[in-house]
Amino acid sequence: MENRAIFSGKLLPCLLILPQLAISLIFFYWPAAQALWQSFLVQDAFGLSTEFVWFENYVNLLQTPEYYHAIGVTLVFSALVAFFSLGLGLLLAAMANRNIRGIQIYRTFLIVPYAVAPAVASVLFIFMLQPGLGMIARALQRAGIDWNPVLNGTHAMILVVIVAVWNQISYNFLFFLAGLQAIPKSVIEAAAIDGARPMRRFWTIIFPLLSPTTFFLIIVNITYVFFNTLGIIDTATGGGPSGATQTLVYKVFQDGKVGTDLGGSAAQSVILMVIVVALTAFQFRYVEKKVHY
Repeated sequence: MENRAIFSGKLLPCLLILPQLAISLIFFYWPAAQALWQSFLVQDAFGLSTEFVWFENYVNLLQTPEYYHAIGVTLVFSALVAFFSLGLGLLLAAMANRNIRGIQIYRTFLIVPYAVAPAVASVLFIFMLQPGLGMIARALQRAGIDWNPVLNGTHAMILVVIVAVWNQISYNFLFFLAGLQAIPKSVIEAAAIDGARPMRRFWTIIFPLLSPTTFFLIIVNITYVFFNTLGIIDTATGGGPSGATQTLVYKVFQDGKVGTDLGGSAAQSVILMVIVVALTAFQFRYVEKKVHY
């Protein structure tokens, strides 16, 4: 029997949801409304002069080839990070979902990377992959690989992807592990009795039952890549070389803070928000059809 909370009046339910509504209004809707209004303005760096220009910032932005290049970089970056972070998170969760000695210690170590700030994680990998100084970079050079993310755009992209995946993999691991532990053991045992091998059991039984968790993590990971990787890119590559790692969120930061183009930066943030909302709606409209609850 389902237990439901019953309130005698409307005041208490409103008071209970008031803190969450206040947080959403202050930290999401208010900044979003300010960004939308600022995208119609042209201001100087100090805000001393302001001119209302309607859609001029959007027109100028969409006529810039560098912006379309940033969109392509963002799509490639988000696809790589989401694929590898989800795949490795699922692999580690499947390996940790076993009754072996010291499993709690292994699980704890796998969770630790999520506690590391993105900028700090970026610095750690820079020390290891910096040409001429990093231990891994020197090993690659001894192996005949001319590793240089400072000058090579492909190497720079590989660097930021590695950092972003490492920083996000623990989050995916936690949810996948919780999903695996929620699957009834009797279902897997019945398939094993019927002669299904481990890989067949995983792809035909376990993975379909994880589809709600996978669907949720796809949305979270794409949102993470679009918004929360600014610290990684700014610390590791600064969007270079030659814009090879300049994503949309970093371009918003660079044009707004470094270039002091506040109106253009606000227009970029509005378009970025629309892209993320559209991607999320697309996933709920089409991808969720394949989710088995």
